[in-house]
Amino acid sequence: MPLDPTKYQDWQIAEEAETRMRTVYELAETLGLTKEELLPHGHFVAKMDYKKILERLKGRPNGKYIDVTAITPTPLGEGKSTSTIGLTQGLGKRGKGVTAAIRQPSGGPTMNIKGSAAGGGLSQCIPLTQFSLGLTGDINAIMNAHNLAMVALTSRLQHERNYGDEALERLSGMKRLDIDPTNVEMGWIIDFCAQSLRNIIIGIDGVNGKSDGFMMRSKFGIAVSSEVMAILAVSTSLKDMRDRMGKIVVAYDKKGNPITTEMLEVAGAMTAWMVEALNPNLMQTLEGQPVFVHAGPFANIAIGQSSIIADQIGLKMSEYHITESGFGADIGFEKFWNLKCRFSGLKPNAAVIVATIRALKCHGGAPIPVPGKPMPEEYKSENVGWVEKGCANLVHHINTVKKAGINPVVCINAFHTDTDNEIRKVRELAEAAGARVALSRHWEKGGDGALEFADAVIDACEQPNNFKLLYELDLPIRQRIEKIAKEVYGADGVEYSNEAKNKLVKMEKDPQTSKLGLCMVKTHLSLTDNPALKGVPKNWNLFVRDALIYGGAGFVVPVAGAISLMPGTASNPAFRRVDVDVETGKVKGLF
Repeated sequence: MPLDPTKYQDWQIAEEAETRMRTVYELAETLGLTKEELLPHGHFVAKMDYKKILERLKGRPNGKYIDVTAITPTPLGEGKSTSTIGLTQGLGKRGKGVTAAIRQPSGGPTMNIKGSAAGGGLSQCIPLTQFSLGLTGDINAIMNAHNLAMVALTSRLQHERNYGDEALERLSGMKRLDIDPTNVEMGWIIDFCAQSLRNIIIGIDGVNGKSDGFMMRSKFGIAVSSEVMAILAVSTSLKDMRDRMGKIVVAYDKKGNPITTEMLEVAGAMTAWMVEALNPNLMQTLEGQPVFVHAGPFANIAIGQSSIIADQIGLKMSEYHITESGFGADIGFEKFWNLKCRFSGLKPNAAVIVATIRALKCHGGAPIPVPGKPMPEEYKSENVGWVEKGCANLVHHINTVKKAGINPVVCINAFHTDTDNEIRKVRELAEAAGARVALSRHWEKGGDGALEFADAVIDACEQPNNFKLLYELDLPIRQRIEKIAKEVYGADGVEYSNEAKNKLVKMEKDPQTSKLGLCMVKTHLSLTDNPALKGVPKNWNLFVRDALIYGGAGFVVPVAGAISLMPGTASNPAFRRVDVDVETGKVKGLF
């Protein structure tokens, strides 16, 4: 019997369940994997040779494709990963062949306030320690590949400064690129929330003078914001990855022309770091269903999806394949809809919108929860009025999913403090908006608590839909930004900083850049670019302060509001509670 989640912490539940979990060889057998397709990393985690799998199964029809998204979350999150695992378990209980694809967690939130995104309670992905602490090394490979590009750039700047054209070509065979050190697009990355590295000075002359590097302003982002991570999420083959890797814009020359990784002759070496990372990781739910863990970009500052490759093999190997998109439908689902599905050509059968009573209360006027502090007392008592008002946010997201032509299913992720009257009001308003609604107690009961949820998704998948993209790539970039702002966020319009406007005007004139997709950067805590504004704000404009080019990943990145590509560590981070049992070597305190 699994441990009671009302009495035990997630890591304790995971640790107990891990004594009974399937080996990767047993998991491979349930999936029909051949010996050559399984690449074990120990007894309970493996990589899968995607190329061999897709070649063997190329004639098999795809299963049903389901995306899991959410309403605008509170700072505590609303259990989207937990619901993804719960739905997988519920479908398994119904006797369906099912797989799930989730993202690999970043060390930033794992050691900060959000946790590792393995799920929770009786709906978790295990083994928890490996999942949370590096897994098979994909993020490490991303950091090495990304930072190698910065090594190539900064060393090139140093050598071009120290040598004339003739000496430069004689010593290294390099021709001068004339890089502008004040116009560098990339920075360095690290997989922690390290606000002190957001803006730095590098190459300060030391005892060795000019051989110590090129002095310039630089910066760090978190690893999951790297374009290399985005490339892992959207690549469909090693050749595709290699082509994309060479198109990364690292900096600009003094005439404003882009300097790419191919021009720096580093793209091949960057791809070499990523060869093994292209294979998805195989793990499992607490109840033994297969889970593919691959790629890990955030949705507020990146594409927010697990990989296309993981979805491709999941759809070939199961009746139902569930993939998760980060944060709310305004962010993660919008990028699933208009970027991931555009690149993959895959069409979803249904989309799940996860909602909690506590988040609906927050959008309806209750005090905003603060991570690391107890939930405000107001959340412990019934308040149907707050729930009803907060449902405006839920209905907004239902309408977003419907605009994509997909059948929406609202999952009420149940907490023990939820009341029948509050749940009844959510059902009433969500059904009136055209969604199926299911109450799910997967956190407390695992797959047995997710049967209504599973049935609603099965029903939604059987209904016809009319999936369509929000915009075509021949629409000018700023018109596409305005379309997303108005139709997905609910803005009246868009305002631009002078810098952002100048960049976007230039991008629109470039025949290649103008056809890239849009990967919006925006706070996940509000439909607007202001995290303090809850519900469905009216009479506001989206403010775009910057615009970046991710040429390899294939999108322009408009940056809205004050959000940073390097989050900060809070005053009460999770690492304070993580430790190791020195007798057994087991890690405790992860969540």
